[in-house]
Amino acid sequence: MASDDRWLERLRLELTWFSGQALLRGRGAGAILRFVHVRPRRRGGFQPLRADEITPQFLDRAIRALKRWRYDFIDMDEVCRRAVTLPEKRRFVALTFDGAAKDLISFAYPVLARHAVPFTVYVPTAFPDGVGEAWWIGLERVIARESRISLMMGEKEQRFVVTGDAEKQALFSHIESWLRSLPPAELSAAIADLCTRYRIDLAALSREASMDWEDLARLAADPLVTIGSATVNYPVLANMKDTAALREMTMGKAVAESAFHREMRHLAFPFGDRASFRRSHVVMAEEAGFASAVSTIPGIVEAEGRTNLRALPRISWDGRTGSLRMLRVLVSGAAFAPVKPTGSTTGQT
Repeated sequence: MASDDRWLERLRLELTWFSGQALLRGRGAGAILRFVHVRPRRRGGFQPLRADEITPQFLDRAIRALKRWRYDFIDMDEVCRRAVTLPEKRRFVALTFDGAAKDLISFAYPVLARHAVPFTVYVPTAFPDGVGEAWWIGLERVIARESRISLMMGEKEQRFVVTGDAEKQALFSHIESWLRSLPPAELSAAIADLCTRYRIDLAALSREASMDWEDLARLAADPLVTIGSATVNYPVLANMKDTAALREMTMGKAVAESAFHREMRHLAFPFGDRASFRRSHVVMAEEAGFASAVSTIPGIVEAEGRTNLRALPRISWDGRTGSLRMLRVLVSGAAFAPVKPTGSTTGQT
């Protein structure tokens, strides 16, 4: 079903391209692009996180294409400014990276620095501290290695037999969806039980996958790099009580400000889809002092205050697609419905 949806979405974008809409003047002020991993292509048929990966070569091609299409590359402070002012002649693109993955410093940063383009890194501070849990990586590792898997789901032990890549992908999607529905403490207990059963060192995997503070200090020294916050532990905020969710935001901000000796003005909601945060969290972001907060809800940024600065849409690039034609359709805004004006939290920075 997921592959069918992906095929239909690609068909829709292809039709938009051939209609010529993407070649006309784009709608809205510009687009925020979201990436997670930038690294060489991995081998193997079972790669459930492939959608969140692009190669350094594709990043280079995408930047070259956006320059050729005459987009302005801007940082998140300038995104906030352009979102509340009259439309400018040229549209913008802002590059953002979630999760502070180690491959950013190894593979993405050399490309970004060579092109001298600004970008933003959203940091969940538990990960450079070495105590964050990249549970999705642990889940991937267990399913990749095992054909018979059992785990406690709720109060019942579930057993699965998966032999082929398609079966493994379906199981990953099933368990990931269940884990995403749990409060943080229950999620941590469930993934700890699973990894312990199959001798997976989740702590070591998580440390290996994340940048440390030394890596981040190197990025922070570059004037083209904006460091943003992604809370402390990167939880699904919708699964938490409001007091705990606000604490994740304020503590993540405070830790990052202490580490980098600068104000953290920009937030990324963890995961960022419609199920992972609520309207109350948008209000909390403003209360916590963030000038902006980005989601992973697809769309473009409108000018003249028509887009809520604390619920900014982003285009999450699907790494299984290498088409610059699709990129041009998406950043043009032609594929998205017009955004209705938002309420009182929209335009103050």
